[in-house]
Amino acid sequence: MSRPTLRLLAFSVFIGLAAAGGVQAQVAAPAAAAAVLPDFTGIVQQNAPAVVHVEAKYNGRSQPRIAGKGAGGDDQEEILRRFFGMPMMPSPEDQKHISLGSGFIISSDGYILTNNHVVDHADEVTVRLQDRRTLTAKVVGTDPQYDIALLKVDVPGKLPTVHIGESQSLKPGQWVLAIGSPFGFDYTVTQGIVSAIGRNLGSGDQPYTSFIQTDVPINRGNSGGPLFNLQGQVVGINSQIYSNTGGYQGVAFSIPIDVAMNAVEQLKTKGFVTRGQLGVMVQGISDDMVKVYKLDRGAGAAVTQVSPDSGAEKAGIEPGDIILKYNGQEIDQPGDLPPLVGLTKPGAKVPVEILRDGRHKTLEVTVGSAPRDPDAVSSTGSASVGMTGAKALGLTVGALGADDRKQMGLRPGEGVQITDISGEAAAQAGLRPGDVILRVDQKAIGSVADFKSATKDVKAGSTVLLLVRRGDQSSFIGVTVPEGK
Repeated sequence: MSRPTLRLLAFSVFIGLAAAGGVQAQVAAPAAAAAVLPDFTGIVQQNAPAVVHVEAKYNGRSQPRIAGKGAGGDDQEEILRRFFGMPMMPSPEDQKHISLGSGFIISSDGYILTNNHVVDHADEVTVRLQDRRTLTAKVVGTDPQYDIALLKVDVPGKLPTVHIGESQSLKPGQWVLAIGSPFGFDYTVTQGIVSAIGRNLGSGDQPYTSFIQTDVPINRGNSGGPLFNLQGQVVGINSQIYSNTGGYQGVAFSIPIDVAMNAVEQLKTKGFVTRGQLGVMVQGISDDMVKVYKLDRGAGAAVTQVSPDSGAEKAGIEPGDIILKYNGQEIDQPGDLPPLVGLTKPGAKVPVEILRDGRHKTLEVTVGSAPRDPDAVSSTGSASVGMTGAKALGLTVGALGADDRKQMGLRPGEGVQITDISGEAAAQAGLRPGDVILRVDQKAIGSVADFKSATKDVKAGSTVLLLVRRGDQSSFIGVTVPEGK
């Protein structure tokens, strides 16, 4: 039977019931239902002025991070879709790319929150306000692990702001509301309910985030927009959808606002985000483990590996232990653990309850610091000392701290970090903020002063050979300054 026939059949049954004497009940039911449905107009009127349309332009100078399977994969097979689609590498015919998203103003002096994947390695970012003003935005800092980007616009006077709520109090079944720019249609309002909380999408996609799952209809362009509760408070940032077509199919995920604001404060104060690290590898509790360990149920995270010299090893955690609680919070499955550890301040001492040989045991673990994301854009203006620029090369560098060098496997006094790409030469060479310069031509670089000295004679037409560390890989990159620049 075809779908139109089924629809017609349902309508016929309704008429039959009414004809059978159920007219009063059928009329009263919608009225009763309407009486309990929330009215979202007040929330929209109060908050829409603080929601912005975000446009990020890629002109071929930088190289955006490719999510998912990469440029060569079949995107129809991807499950988790970024709303604006996979970042596109520019074709030879068109060296331009524009990604569209949403954002919201969190402070009257112009700070705006959106997703990292909306502005990832963009050459220019602009935001459009409800009053149709278009403003150039500076990327203050980003954190790919949380998929957070903090923007800043400078305008006279005060801007309207949203009210920040808390995501910890959310419960499945609560009404929520999204405002954003799906497909570029600004200030589109959609509503739904919280479908689940604490949803982990696996180690391959933001393992440090326990998402809010909703059935709010959102599509490409909603990325970075706010998710409101009935009190008109932001409780999440719309981030991903679950789909095998690339469009909305009833399942959407939002980053909890508690996680996002923690990242915002770190980006403001120190220019980057730090996360706690326990120092273990874990897996789920299989049926065989339940049988062998004589467990009541398959809850917890089984430790398969402990990193040498980590907080976990020092506290006495061993392979085979089953982690049941972390800092008083139950661990039902392995995915519950990374978000809790990530939000823990490095250096904090946290109780971890384990099961070993059938006995419960609580150990005190000093949480370490996870390595910084090499793709993150850091705002180091307040923390770096002695920053300078090589104008001809089109880049700015800053000093590397001891912790940064240690995480990258560098020796003391080795390398300086690129903090900003401002010119054509460096951008076309494929350099990006966060790269570490180890050598300029044949000279080792260990300080900003070294870099300034090595590049003082660079001019139009010069070619400089840089030894660059990105992540755990080093390579030589030639930068040629165009004539007349």
